Amino acid sequence: MSSHSVTKWTQANNFQQHNFDGERNTRYVLYLTLITMLVEIVAGTVYGSMALLADGWHMGTHAAAFMITLFAYRYARKHANSPQFTFGTGKVGVLGGFTSAIALGLVAVVMFIESVSRLFNPHAIQFEQAILVAIIGLTVNVISVFLLKDHHTHDHHDHHDHHDHHEHKDHNLTAAYMHVLADALTSVLAIVALLFGKYMGWSWLDPIMGIVGALIISKWAWGLIKHTSPLLLDDNQANPLQADIKDFLQQDNKHIVDLRLMRVNSADFALIASIVVHEDIESLSLKSQLSERFSQLKHITLEVHRCDLTECG
Repeated sequence: MSSHSVTKWTQANNFQQHNFDGERNTRYVLYLTLITMLVEIVAGTVYGSMALLADGWHMGTHAAAFMITLFAYRYARKHANSPQFTFGTGKVGVLGGFTSAIALGLVAVVMFIESVSRLFNPHAIQFEQAILVAIIGLTVNVISVFLLKDHHTHDHHDHHDHHDHHEHKDHNLTAAYMHVLADALTSVLAIVALLFGKYMGWSWLDPIMGIVGALIISKWAWGLIKHTSPLLLDDNQANPLQADIKDFLQQDNKHIVDLRLMRVNSADFALIASIVVHEDIESLSLKSQLSERFSQLKHITLEVHRCDLTECG
């Protein structure tokens, strides 16, 4: 291929979208969880209640998950402009969500194993104390759910192109939200099982509800893992944006030599493309058209090769 001219145009952008409200409310949820954890552990120790102690330490696992969320926020903000990261730290939140999803899955596995064990080896249940603990846990988690639920999707856009309708999903906060939602579900199932156990004598319902809760939480965790892992690996096979960009660039006898679409955060992309044209075109104008048509493209590097039909065929 003979190339008469090569034009390159690159635009740098700030790829970081920080969810300040989400970070602030996650910190509130962490404080609330830590306070509840300490109260339950102290009360359980003073009053000799294993139910209070167990739930206190269980709260500790969720506090660890919220710490992962806050660490991801802080790390992404601190290194947002660091040259160490080629396309910024927009994916740090996705990685935080993926990590928390794995932790959530492990919690579900432990719940399942413990519930199956108790199904075949029943333990004596102190119903009054257990119900009290479940109500305390539910109250804390309902408050936490309301603190987080409005912020795990924090930016929404509508554009003229029908494929350019997208939202910035905060997977880091979504993972924290799922942790409190899972704990709230566990508390509801426990209260139902304990009430039936106390008044109907159905003690076997407690581990059954534990198994049900573990299966539901596993499904949530798996869904979050399935959603975040393709983003981390730049899997664009099912993304209509890539096909639309190809269709747009191939108009008017343009030929694509190379096209790379990489994620810079959960919703936005960087594009590196090389095309061959057979007549003079304004490369800056083409780049501008791409930016206007596909607003998810936050960074575009466009290489245009001019080649006559007689030489390139």
